[in-house]
Amino acid sequence: MTSTSARFRTFHQACFQTVWEPTALSESGFDLALWLQGHGVSADQPLDSLFCKWLPARDLERLEAEAEGLQALMPSAGELVLPRPLAVGPASGRALLVLDRLRLGGADPLGWQRLGRCLARLHRRSAESGPGVFGWAGDRWIGAGIQRGGWDGSWGRFFCRQRLGDQFSTLARQGLQWQESTELMERLEPWLNRHQPSASLVHGDLWPGNADVLKDGQPCIFDPAVSYSDREVDVAMASMFGGLPRGFFEAYNAEWPLPAGAEQRRIAYNLFHLLNHANLFGGSYIASCGASIRQLLQILRP
Repeated sequence: MTSTSARFRTFHQACFQTVWEPTALSESGFDLALWLQGHGVSADQPLDSLFCKWLPARDLERLEAEAEGLQALMPSAGELVLPRPLAVGPASGRALLVLDRLRLGGADPLGWQRLGRCLARLHRRSAESGPGVFGWAGDRWIGAGIQRGGWDGSWGRFFCRQRLGDQFSTLARQGLQWQESTELMERLEPWLNRHQPSASLVHGDLWPGNADVLKDGQPCIFDPAVSYSDREVDVAMASMFGGLPRGFFEAYNAEWPLPAGAEQRRIAYNLFHLLNHANLFGGSYIASCGASIRQLLQILRP
């Protein structure tokens, strides 16, 4: 039997983890099975089939937004695997989200091609069944940053004001500004409006850490920051931070080819993530933002 002091140490360690094993939660003295039953989850659910996110109580809204995003993606996901959010809520002074455990780390290179095809199909299905406007109902999260909600029929206005504009404003409050940012916003909005994309439901945070191939070769995505946006935002971010394998991009384009100009728009779409990282972490992301702003202005200036 675990001693009281040992159980306290385990609980204390758990409180400083973003993600925690279900068995460790149970060993800490927190009755996970009882908590799950209180949220309508069967007592027969094996702990080794679960994945837990265990955050400070102030982050409950972040976990609720993640669960909401997964549920929103599922009707259009087809063969694309997402973890089911089984329960989310306050738990012993913390915030807890319990998901299906995904058996990650599959070695099948065809899995990345499947991911590309499945994501393109998700984008197409959701564009056909969605609201036809851009945004989301209410503010949500992208990582630890706020992603402003609301609806707009203009893609250029939505992206410039509720994505880039919000990030520029937050950085300005920290004393960080680029002289070229005003010109960028003035030129970028009409340029994006000429593109006229469909409003697809997007993952929204599709860097390589939020996508994988399962042990059985099925493609999966997780930890979304959803909105109705230009589908290219997902494909653009999939090229960041090392990027997904080439087979993903080739398969996506074979299933639903990207329109002309996607490579140029990728710079604009990924600037949002660079700005968000500059807000959260500073450092080299600030220089990367400046370089992207200058690169975009070279494209946008007559």
